[in-house]
Amino acid sequence: MNLIQIRNITKVYDMGEEKLYALRGVDLDIEQNEYIAIMGPSGSGKSTLMNIIGCLDTPSSGDYILNGKDVHEMDDDELATIRNKEIGFVFQTFNLLPRSDALHNVELPLIYSGLNKTDRIKKAEDALTNVGLHDRMRHKPNELSGGQRQRVAVARALVNNPSIILADEPTGNLDTRTGEEIMALFKELNLKGNTIILVTHEEDIAKHANRIVKIRDGKIESDSGKKKAE
Repeated sequence: MNLIQIRNITKVYDMGEEKLYALRGVDLDIEQNEYIAIMGPSGSGKSTLMNIIGCLDTPSSGDYILNGKDVHEMDDDELATIRNKEIGFVFQTFNLLPRSDALHNVELPLIYSGLNKTDRIKKAEDALTNVGLHDRMRHKPNELSGGQRQRVAVARALVNNPSIILADEPTGNLDTRTGEEIMALFKELNLKGNTIILVTHEEDIAKHANRIVKIRDGKIESDSGKKKAE
């Protein structure tokens, strides 16, 4: 079943007298439980596409159907709910609160969803255990390595059991070995049933996915198609 259907999506930025075309008629289907890498150089449109998939930005034209619902017809509250519950975000810069421990950082999305404190803590503990950090829950970001901080960010992305994990250059601030550990974690999560959309400009990182979509000049240049996980 298609989790995401994108049809003829364009994104145009008005730069005064000039218009900048970030996306030019993109079509893309992503099924549940896929592990897909969206790849392209800087300025290719991959980040714009990621922001549209993540409901952080809206297209200039075209259709985006997420889980059978037309995103264009959603109001701000519905979009906020999608971003909080349907999509888990993992960023290159971790985006953790420096004065809060790992547990509180992971608990944050649950506060916005109105869950009571006892259930929040239990879910946050489970998410941290799931990424191998059960013994680091009370550590603050400056007491954790880069890889551990990214694991906290992955746990935070997982805590609401989202349909999609959207990872933007998730190994960009990590050394090669730590980056490989994070990619192994994504593979494990995909095998457990998570749909993972990875945005990267690095070929060796994209190869961890089961499908690679390359984007250039706002258009899809190639799509390796869907392959079964090994």
